[in-house]
Amino acid sequence: MVRTVVFQTFTHSKQNKKLHPLMAKSQQTFNKLEREKNKAKKREEKRKKMQARKEARARGELKQDEFVYVDHLGNFRDTPPDPEEREEINLESIQISTNKKIDTDEKYSGKVTFYEPDKGYGFIKNSISQDSYFFHFSECPDPLDVGDKVEFDLAKGEKGMNAVKISKL
Repeated sequence: MVRTVVFQTFTHSKQNKKLHPLMAKSQQTFNKLEREKNKAKKREEKRKKMQARKEARARGELKQDEFVYVDHLGNFRDTPPDPEEREEINLESIQISTNKKIDTDEKYSGKVTFYEPDKGYGFIKNSISQDSYFFHFSECPDPLDVGDKVEFDLAKGEKGMNAVKISKL
């Protein structure tokens, strides 16, 4: 008894290799194939664009030394800006550093809204701006109570402005 074995040949789409039916299938997944197709498509588009630019440059349609102008409002334009719209700027008006601190000897007036004598701190509310400022008892030589009217200066503290040099009215 003679057996005849027939092998079918399979072709792999990427490399056109003949595969034995008992060999393992390719590990190419659908997503991998799609990504490869997209990459190949992008490479082809890029090649076509580059070829089109070369041809346009050869015909003289594409200029490499094109200028972009900025108008007085900061917008990009193809044409130079109108000289009549040009604005002169005084160089002294340009500040490159931070704003200078203006020291004022102005005293502020306010009212003590909260005071904890055991802990030695409280808050004063400015009578004009209604802002509240932290103070420490060491900034006032006089003993204070809630509701006392005071005059004070302001100084920058760790968490904001603090009332300093407090005097009772």
